[in-house]
Amino acid sequence: MTAPYTFDVFSSLDGFGAAGGDWTGYWGKQGPELLDHRLALYRAEQRMVFGATTYRVFAEMLAASTEESDVRDPWVTRMRHLPATVVSTTLKEPLDWPDAHVVSGDAVDVVARLKAESEVPLRSHGSLSMNRALMAAGLVDRVQVTLFPVITGRTGLDPVFRGAADFDLELIEQRTLDGRVQELIYRPTVHG
Repeated sequence: MTAPYTFDVFSSLDGFGAAGGDWTGYWGKQGPELLDHRLALYRAEQRMVFGATTYRVFAEMLAASTEESDVRDPWVTRMRHLPATVVSTTLKEPLDWPDAHVVSGDAVDVVARLKAESEVPLRSHGSLSMNRALMAAGLVDRVQVTLFPVITGRTGLDPVFRGAADFDLELIEQRTLDGRVQELIYRPTVHG
C-alpha cells in the first residue's frame, strides 16, 4: 500500500499563493474556524515534504517571528514539529527544523520512494514547482486548495499553477470556513 500524498496550498481567487503590497498573512481573511480547522489537519500523524525554496522561506519566516506573532499560529507550530523531508540538492544538514532531513535527488524519485515506504500520509504545504512536477508524474493523490476571497491582480506573487500540465479535478470534499474562505479538495488526473 502506498502512502497518500496531499498538495496543500493557499490561493487567492486569481490563483496566487501570496501577495505583496499591504496584504497580511492569509490576506487578512483568517478567522477562528479556519485556524482551528488547520490545527486539526496537522494534528494527525503525517510526514511533511518540502522543496528547498519553501523550506528556506518557512525557516526564515519562523526564525524572524516571536511566539506571539501571527506567523506562529498553533497549526504552523504543529507543522514545524512533524517529521519532514526536504528535497534539495543545495541544502545540507543540520537544518533549523526539528526532525527534518534533507534528501538529495529528483523530487519525483524521492516522493515515489517516500510513498512506497512511508507508514503515514505525506503532505506538502507550498513547494509549488515541486508539486507541479509531482502532479505531472501522477504522484499527488489530493490537491487541497484553501481559497481566500481576494483578487491580487497587481500584487499577486507565486502563481500556484503557472506552467502546470492540464488536469481534470474530481471534487471529493468542500467546506466554507468563517463564512468566507473555501477549502476545496480534489483528486487530480492528467487531462488527455
